[in-house]
Amino acid sequence: MSLVDVRLVTPRVRRGAQGALGALILPVAPADGDDPPALLPTAQPLPDAPVAEFVGSSGHGGKEGEVKVLPVPGGQPGLILLVGAGDRGPGALRKLGAAAVRNAGDRTSIAIALPDGSEPEGVRALAEGALLASYRYTLASKAEPRALRRVELVTDDPDRFAAALAAATAVAEGTEFARDMVNTPGGQKAPAWFAGQAVKAAAKVGVTAVVRDPARLADEGFHGILAVGSGSSRGPRLTELTWAPRGAKRHVVLVGKGITFDTGGISIKPAAGMQLMKKDMGGGGAVIGAVLAAAALELPVKITVLVPMAENMPSGTAYRPGDIVRHYGGRTSEIGNTDAEGRVVLADALAYAQARLKPDVLVDLATLTGAQGVALGKRIAALYSDNDGLAASLAAAAAEAGERVWRMPLPDDYIPALDSDYADLNNAPAGAGGGSITAALYLREFTGSARENWAHLDMSSPAWTDAPTDELTKGATGWGVRTLVRWLESYLSTDM
Repeated sequence: MSLVDVRLVTPRVRRGAQGALGALILPVAPADGDDPPALLPTAQPLPDAPVAEFVGSSGHGGKEGEVKVLPVPGGQPGLILLVGAGDRGPGALRKLGAAAVRNAGDRTSIAIALPDGSEPEGVRALAEGALLASYRYTLASKAEPRALRRVELVTDDPDRFAAALAAATAVAEGTEFARDMVNTPGGQKAPAWFAGQAVKAAAKVGVTAVVRDPARLADEGFHGILAVGSGSSRGPRLTELTWAPRGAKRHVVLVGKGITFDTGGISIKPAAGMQLMKKDMGGGGAVIGAVLAAAALELPVKITVLVPMAENMPSGTAYRPGDIVRHYGGRTSEIGNTDAEGRVVLADALAYAQARLKPDVLVDLATLTGAQGVALGKRIAALYSDNDGLAASLAAAAAEAGERVWRMPLPDDYIPALDSDYADLNNAPAGAGGGSITAALYLREFTGSARENWAHLDMSSPAWTDAPTDELTKGATGWGVRTLVRWLESYLSTDM
């Protein structure tokens, strides 16, 4: 589903196109000491309307994302939106961009006057807010098309913000891919279909692709992926994407869980909530979206993406509780619960990554546990890593991106919960508690030589929202694309 077109324009161009403008968005600063909320200076000349007076009479507080509407009957434009700019930081400006789009109504074009003194990082965030808030996904036959097609950012120095807008666009398009994949109904997105979508998108930006089918997975020893996919008539895949720019000196491997639908398998889930299990490939969608954005921005770092894709279904051929699975590289898992399938497929991918790809950094994203949501709620992902620098850089990138993480512990005294009488590990410790923690500890066992440079993000709840909020639209959020791209950009400038 296409996003709105966001472009930079000068006030001269804007004045020349007044007849086509549906609404003008002006930023409002909050009260400062004895000074009441007021319009922020911009390069855009004010229209013939009592705008400044309206700020005071409307009770506008200047809070980030706060909107007051000033109709201008017969005016050009006919509608002015006064949107709070808060502290004018990136987070506040992201909300401003989102609020402008959400309140555009049936207008086909709007113009946002950028506050004087804006920095590129703030403009990038504002553009991201506008782009992401414009996202729609629907398969309804009578759905009304989105009216808004164009958002103009008014500034007297568009060249200064061109790179920021390019970055926002690339990240929004990567997030759009991730959202589309998650929102797609499970009946449509068989593993082969998901892999095909990734391959097509990758080809457009110069990313190479290899897709392993069930026969190749068996030949190469990816028995965890095969086990989880064994109950479905639609076989599993392992999709490997590579962005390898000339001269890259660092290699990052991103791994994403790609369970296209999760019934729980033989350990079947309750019916309530199973409809949302189409989101169980949110991590896979995010890492693909991130490499697409990185390639579009031509980031000078080699990136390999691994997405194990499978349907976890119950049938006469499904793997069972009590089975022993031999993963890539030889380690074995006793299956205590077939609904703990995400870690089983990720184990194969992580083992392959550390043994064959030799990454400088290994990061995985997964809608892995309900325990993550119990601990941290709908908007904060759980971050695990033994590397303080890596954890701090990911947390900083998430904060800059408008996504949040909270670092969780990896306590050694929880490791015995993974013991099995018959295999190297148990995939689902019974009664151990700390479900997100024990899942992360399980994954760490497969990172081998990459362990000290590995991070795991459990983003099960943040992958989906039940109501639109700021730049998030109802449904899939595409969580992680923004964080990963910001992190990749910062990683290139550090000695980590």
